[in-house]
Amino acid sequence: MADEQTNRGAFLIQQQYCDRNAAPIYARMCAAVAAGVTRDSAIGARVLDWPSEPTRDALPLRLFGGLHALVLAGADAGLAEVYAGRVTDPGAISATLERVFADHAAALLPWLDGPPQTNEPGRSGALMLGLIALAQRHGPRIELLEIGSSAGLNLLIDRYRFDLGGTAYGPADSPVTIRPAWQGAPAPSVPLDIVSVRGCDINPMDATDPAVAARLAAFVWPETPERLARVRTAIAMLGERGVDLVRADAADWVEAQLAEPQAAGVTRVLMHSVVWQYLPEAVAARIRAAMAAAGARATAERPLGWVMMEPDRSLGHQLIRARSWPGDGAWETVATAHAHGSWVDSGGGIGDAPLVALPEGARVAV
Repeated sequence: MADEQTNRGAFLIQQQYCDRNAAPIYARMCAAVAAGVTRDSAIGARVLDWPSEPTRDALPLRLFGGLHALVLAGADAGLAEVYAGRVTDPGAISATLERVFADHAAALLPWLDGPPQTNEPGRSGALMLGLIALAQRHGPRIELLEIGSSAGLNLLIDRYRFDLGGTAYGPADSPVTIRPAWQGAPAPSVPLDIVSVRGCDINPMDATDPAVAARLAAFVWPETPERLARVRTAIAMLGERGVDLVRADAADWVEAQLAEPQAAGVTRVLMHSVVWQYLPEAVAARIRAAMAAAGARATAERPLGWVMMEPDRSLGHQLIRARSWPGDGAWETVATAHAHGSWVDSGGGIGDAPLVALPEGARVAV
């Protein structure tokens, strides 16, 4: 059972992560809650008396999602000034938050009941580097399988336009262009044909539902209005043509997909981003075993690949790695990236490590 000090500390942990990811508004808010929240409101009492591990539960982002929803709905002008970055004094931020906690308790309390629900199209730009690496090894045609698809915005990866350090991929007329700030060599230009995209999630969301769309928007950090615009455009793309997204346990689904016949000349690729840390170890172990078994059966005519973007806790950002069979199936770090894909460093250069489920309590809230 967590105590008050641990619950305040969760906001300090999130503050450090925000500082490292160029999110000063949320960093200031984290510091204000950690230092100043009281039990004078139902919200403050709920935060300080949070019964389970607050970092694992992403308590700060639950709260801030609710606050951002108020701002996006135009419900509190003073809070909007904090979210716009125009209020920076710690005391003023604390006072504003305490007032908002009291004034909007009924609206905020439900946001504390469930985990953040995010879906960031910008991550597709980083994941593309893994797919490009596999296309270089095995040929251009890729069948893509994504776990943890959330609302399916990264299942639109074949419909987005990408500018990867000056190298273009995807349809030129796409309404969404993903152009991360780039460090290192430009992405190589190689033929790449994503022939199919399918995904699953334990709790998929219908982003075309206005309430779901509003929830997704609320979990976008305020420092990046371009992300908010991109999420809304991606949701509109889903409204025009949906994606193949089903409700399923990740291990069950991966095992079933790997058992399906695979077309000759197509690389079957498992993909995920900021998902692995949330999988129970038993599920992660089954996926590793299923991929190892399928990798042992892979041939030059029917290759198998695995691409992921997952957090490195020590560095506070993401590793993009790829592995494939036939071959030794060794992981290769192809790049590092910001948690939301706002920058990509194609140099990688941090070294490779086994893909493992993170211990309980060690999750990174992004």
